[in-house]
Amino acid sequence: MKSFRKELWFTTSKRYEFVRITDAVQAIIDESGISEGLCLVNAMHITASVFINDNESGLHQDYMEWLEKIAPFSTRGYHHNVGEDNADAHLKRQVMGREVVVAITGGRLDFGPWEQIFYGEFDGRRRKRVLVKIIGE
Repeated sequence: MKSFRKELWFTTSKRYEFVRITDAVQAIIDESGISEGLCLVNAMHITASVFINDNESGLHQDYMEWLEKIAPFSTRGYHHNVGEDNADAHLKRQVMGREVVVAITGGRLDFGPWEQIFYGEFDGRRRKRVLVKIIGE
């Protein structure tokens, strides 16, 4: 069994943003030479997320509005906001998740219909990374 590791780096222009990273992950799989196995895609920051869903702008807007309802941005009211104003980002990340694992079949991400991988940023405008770890043959 082989393993391959690479990082993706992001600096978003907005505080909240979803970035489709499917093609970047597939390029890493291509680079790895692994044709059968598993691919872990993991946000390496506690205010960012990686998730799988549909690449549809209305759904992304629904996510952002829903997340804002359950964990609204505020500089007050959160115990974590001591010197920072990102408590809501930690909570949003917890809801959206930190990683995904996708099967690799025939050298390709083995998705269901409409599935795509996204990086979710909830405290943006600074450099953050995503780990891609591939194992297989």
